Formats: sequence, C-alpha cells, structure tokens
Amino acid sequence: MIVDAPSEESFESIFVARQPIFDERQDVWGYELLFRATADARGANVSDADMATAKVIADGFVLASEGMSAGQRALINFPQNLIIEQFAYALPSDIAVIEILEDVRPEPEVLEALQGLKESGYMLAMDDFMGEPELMPFVELADILKVDILGILGPEGVANADRLHTVMSNLGSTSCRLLAEKVEDNDVFKLCKELGFTLFQGYFFAKPEIIPGKKISSNDIAKLQLLKELGAPDFDVDRLAKIIQQDPSISYRLFRYINSAGMGVSQKVASVTRAITLLGQRQLSQWLRVIIMSDLAPSKRGQEVAFLSVHRGRFLELMAQQCPSAHKPETLFLIGLFSLLDAMLGQSMEEILEHLSLAKDVELTLMGGESDFRFCLDLVKSYELGDWEAIERIIAPHGMTQPQADPLYTEAMAWTQKIFDSCHGEDCT
Repeated sequence: MIVDAPSEESFESIFVARQPIFDERQDVWGYELLFRATADARGANVSDADMATAKVIADGFVLASEGMSAGQRALINFPQNLIIEQFAYALPSDIAVIEILEDVRPEPEVLEALQGLKESGYMLAMDDFMGEPELMPFVELADILKVDILGILGPEGVANADRLHTVMSNLGSTSCRLLAEKVEDNDVFKLCKELGFTLFQGYFFAKPEIIPGKKISSNDIAKLQLLKELGAPDFDVDRLAKIIQQDPSISYRLFRYINSAGMGVSQKVASVTRAITLLGQRQLSQWLRVIIMSDLAPSKRGQEVAFLSVHRGRFLELMAQQCPSAHKPETLFLIGLFSLLDAMLGQSMEEILEHLSLAKDVELTLMGGESDFRFCLDLVKSYELGDWEAIERIIAPHGMTQPQADPLYTEAMAWTQKIFDSCHGEDCT
C-alpha cells in the first residue's frame, strides 16, 4: 500500500514506522507500530480528533502489516481517550496488541474498557514500565509487560544491573510475558534473558557482536564487491546476465519475481536475457542487490537487518530524486544499503571497508563520522525510532519538508517488502 503525497495544505499523513520485536531465539515475534497522525504532530501521541485518529490507526495498521508473517503480532500505542472510546475494536484481535501508554492513569472507566477488550480476545501490553506501584492495576490486566531497560539501567548498561534486579524483585510473581524494550547491546540482551524476559526490542539486533578471530569469508568479500559494482550507473549488462546465469538460486528467484502478479507480464518468462530486457538494467540491478544482501544474512535476525538496510537505501534514493540537493541517488542508496553491514557480518565497519574502495565521505558516513551524508543516516534512524521532532530538524536545511518525505518512506517500505517477498516466498529457497 503506497500513500500518494497530497498537497501540504490538505496534508493528513497516514504514516507508520515499525520496530521489530524478537523472541529469545532472535526470531521476529512481531512489531511495534509508530504512527504520526497529522502533519504537525510532534510525537507518537495520537490524541487528535477522535475520528481522524481512528482512521490513521485503521489505515496505518493495514499499511504496516503488509509482509508480516502468520502469527506475528503488531503492538499499537493507545492514549487514554482512545481506550475509553473503544477505538481498538477497529483492529483485528488476532493480530493487534493494545499498548497502554505510560501516561494513562488506571481510572475506573479505563480499567473497565480494558477489561472489555480482554473479554473480547484482545491482548494488552503495558508500555514503559519502570516499577511504578501506581501502574500495578494495569500490570494485573496486561498480557505483556514492557520494561524500559534503558530507563532503568541508564547509559552504563549492565554495570547497573542491580537496578533492574530491584525492579524485577519488587514486581514479584506475574503472569505477564516480559518484554525488554530499549535493549541497546548484546550484554543487556543476555542479562534480560537471565531475568526471565522472553521478548526483546531495541537496537541490539542492529549492532555487531564481534567474535574474536572471525574473518569475513572470501565469498562475502566477493558479494560486497559485486554490490559496489552494481551501484555504478554504467554497469555492464552482459556481465549482469552472466552472474545470474551462473547461480541457479538467483536465476530461479529472478523468474519468480518477473512472473509474479503485478509485474504486468502476459506470458511466462524463462530466459535471463528476456528478463533483463523486460526489467531494465536499473531495476534488475536493484533487485540483485537485495538478493545479495539477503544471502549475506540468512538468519531470522539477519533478515530483519537486511530488510532494514534495503529499506534505508531505497528511502534515501527516493529522497535524492526529490531533494534539490546535488546528492546522487545511487550514492545515497549505497549508504543506506551498507549502513548495517557490521551487524550483518559480525565485524567492525572499519574492517569491512578495508575490502571495498568507497569514496572518503561515504566511508566516513558509514563509520559514524562527520560528512556531507551524515544527515542521511540520522534521518533514517529518526524515522525508525518515530522521533518526529528530530526528522523535522534534520530535513529542514535540505529543501524538503516532512509531509513530502513521509510518503517516500512509506513507498520505500512497500517496495522493499515486494522484493523481499519475491526472494522469500514459501517455494523459494
């Protein structure tokens, strides 16, 4: 589902970002959906006019749930007035989890509305819990308790483990499933597992766990170099066809993609050359880059990182096409695509870049340094976190507005999902 960009004067954004939630095996259990209700919204608060907000929740849910696998759940933030007004019934109870925001008070009418939702088969989650005794009535009702790990431990992480132990001890026995949110590194992830948490949310999945002595394989290096070559606007089409023909898996996935519904092909395509002719060099090169990124990260956690990387690349490419700046779309696509290579390969970005020959400012950007492209990664990270104020601050100096950028982010997600679906269908190995 792609939302067309209306004029800014009449802009009503149906926009959503999603953050993955993992189980203890680091498989994707579900997502938290972050909505922005209007063009002038300043956060995840969706307390605008009731009907407008209900429309955003209903339509945004459809948008974000595209590509979710069977059994996966979607957590959706609900402020107090929407709980009381029973807007949650617009969502399917077998997928949606109603997330009680931390500023909701356990007043009788709120508790009554929540009890009604549970009796109707909805799961409830309590957001940002840090041990507050006044929130215990919600804990008693909730199916999932989201504990703000960063808020409890602080930036020191596991060095303050005693604080988390105290909160969990004061909580006592609970039937809630424990979800650790804002988990920023693998050490905190392991601590939370030891304390009984079974769901995890945060950027720990997108950061590398360096294994001493591990080296990047020659096969991975070859794929990285091919990824770089594919980004060149004058890539040799004959070489592209040869690469595809030599790999049965890629060839199979190409035919599945070109013959899929929505590609507009009237007759089945069974020739690589014919597929290249129909798709064109640019589209086929993009598809092949997605395939390679996917193959670099075969685990469930790795697939989420690969999806995020490709989504970043496509969004930045679309931004470059619309933005009056002089940045080349293929350069910004490459920056987004490579931005999480350290997490995918379990190595430092510095070591990975030793095997690639990239422009200096691109290397600086990928290593977190200051460069002309630094704002690009700051922007995509702010979108992923739902930090609307930061988005407006970052984007303003570059000749665009957030109402112009939001539909591009949504379009990039739909594009990425379509290509990943072509690579990971049930009959695709």
